Amino acid sequence: MEKDRVITGKVTDEEIRLFAQLRPRHLSEVIGQRSIVENLAISVEAALEREEPLDHVLFHGPPGLGKTTLAHVIAVEMGRKIVATSGPALERPGDLMGILTNLEKGDVLFIDEIHRLPTVVEEFLYPAMEDFKIDFVLDKGPYARTVKFSLKPFTLVGATTRAGMLTGALRNRFGIFHHVDFYPDDDLTEIVERSARILEIAADHEGAKEIARRARGTPRIANRLLKRVRDYAQVKAGGCISRPVVDEALEMLGIDARGLDRLDRDFLGAIIDQYRGGPVGIQAICASLHEDADTLVDMVEPFLLKIAFIARTPRGRVATEPAYIHLGKPHSTEGQERLSI
Repeated sequence: MEKDRVITGKVTDEEIRLFAQLRPRHLSEVIGQRSIVENLAISVEAALEREEPLDHVLFHGPPGLGKTTLAHVIAVEMGRKIVATSGPALERPGDLMGILTNLEKGDVLFIDEIHRLPTVVEEFLYPAMEDFKIDFVLDKGPYARTVKFSLKPFTLVGATTRAGMLTGALRNRFGIFHHVDFYPDDDLTEIVERSARILEIAADHEGAKEIARRARGTPRIANRLLKRVRDYAQVKAGGCISRPVVDEALEMLGIDARGLDRLDRDFLGAIIDQYRGGPVGIQAICASLHEDADTLVDMVEPFLLKIAFIARTPRGRVATEPAYIHLGKPHSTEGQERLSI
């Protein structure tokens, strides 16, 4: 079901070109994440004055919040090229070696989902990050020999949705850490209005504001909803996006006033109806919904935790009173003391 969700933070292949068009190029164009932008501006300016590459940077946070965008912005601000790849794509040290040896001084290597790097590739990366050198083993057995390569100083930008899955050895080799958090509605409204201007979509302020309010604090979802509402407005409302048009379009998509879709409501419903509000373990919820744990932990829980609809306890997940109110269910804690993981 994850691939069919409109409000997932994951990006589809056909959306890559669109989001590249909407992506800001400079720090001055980035909307929101003000603390991160201010700190990056200082770090970039200092590195340029010293004529040195920027320290290695790690961005962590839920998907769709702009980690990839910030990596590209860093490359533009440093005046260097960016080479982008992902953890799962780097299966062997040789895959990484070809990339590293072709980097020029100050270039940016961006690794998305860096927590999914295979151990052998991660260990190969350590000396490259610290000393800008790599040891590559040729042949095997008694004929094995090590060849040392010197690299040109570069900046590694890593992005992860699971910072806790990074090994301490890798995490400690980054000099700059930034947690990318959900966006407030005002920032998302500004993002929607900017995207509408770029895509030449007619949208009034109240329409953009309502899209932002249902976008789960995530720019990628806001832009995706803007596209879907644009289609509805074109067919049903003469092409103009207003608050009533947004309400009608998102109701058809099953996205409610708080930005929850059917999977979110099923998640909450399982806790409340089947497990009497919790506490209940994630595997039990997975079995009830026939979903895998990664989908629920990465794509459903972060926003529900953010808006305080659920709480994590040592014994499992618990539905909070606002969740009961939102679903129109009577609030009861009768079973919460008896159920465990």
